[in-house]
Amino acid sequence: MKRVRKAVFPVAGLGTRFLPATKSIPKEMLTVVDRPVIQYVVDEAREAGIEHFIFVTGRNKAVIEDHFDVQFELYDTLAQRGKTEQLERLQRLQPAPGQTSFTRQQVPLGLGHAVWCARELVGDEPFALLLPDMIMQSEKSCMREMVELYAETGNNIIAVQECDPAEAHKYGIVGKGKSVHTGFEIEGMVEKPKQGTAPSNLFINGRYILQPEIFNILASQERGAGDEIQLTDAMLKLEKMQSFYGYHYRGRTFDCGSPEGFVEANVAFALSRSDLSKSMAGIIEGLLGEIKPGK
Repeated sequence: MKRVRKAVFPVAGLGTRFLPATKSIPKEMLTVVDRPVIQYVVDEAREAGIEHFIFVTGRNKAVIEDHFDVQFELYDTLAQRGKTEQLERLQRLQPAPGQTSFTRQQVPLGLGHAVWCARELVGDEPFALLLPDMIMQSEKSCMREMVELYAETGNNIIAVQECDPAEAHKYGIVGKGKSVHTGFEIEGMVEKPKQGTAPSNLFINGRYILQPEIFNILASQERGAGDEIQLTDAMLKLEKMQSFYGYHYRGRTFDCGSPEGFVEANVAFALSRSDLSKSMAGIIEGLLGEIKPGK
């Protein structure tokens, strides 16, 4: 069984829900406290032992590549000014030479197409897929737990979380089979099931470990919902040939693709930091008492 060494990050989306902020800045570079959203997701992959970070980009996304590159002038300035702590922090976040790769999606044909665009960089080995809109907060990272489950089971792993059963029709839902190690066998997947028909209330939260056979399926996958190539449709075909396991993640997940989730993430991560928690708690309490909700 091959180890999971590579991770794919589909970052070609336009971020229209954040206009005008994303007119010139990729949504993945919007900051949660003092770190871009994409940095949180890459850090999660690094904690799981990922060695090669593959970004599927689009137009006007070059700043993401710059962010993960060495900035000699900045590093030199920090060193000369004695700002050792800031310099060391940046260097810790810096991928090593050759650890990042970038490829263009070129046409907006959905998540399945974005994953297929990474096929040559992934090659014939299992890979992690992390949706950059979703950032997570837990003591042990979601992807690290998934990699550990993969080491026990092999095949394909999908992270899931619980949702309100009344909201299940809004998500991709999995059916839960028997428990296996720290996860369970997946018995079927349904994308946005009709109300009252969902096999469970466990929704797919944007973290996957997939086998390379998914690329052959995506190569001929017909367009589905939204006239796009849907990853879930391809996984349903792969499920007929390979096993899928679910990892029930119980930490917090923030959907930074929506304004509400993005603001929630900023508040949650600020409150979790020892240097900000006390002051932020007071600020939030004061705002709640002073500002009336907008209409």
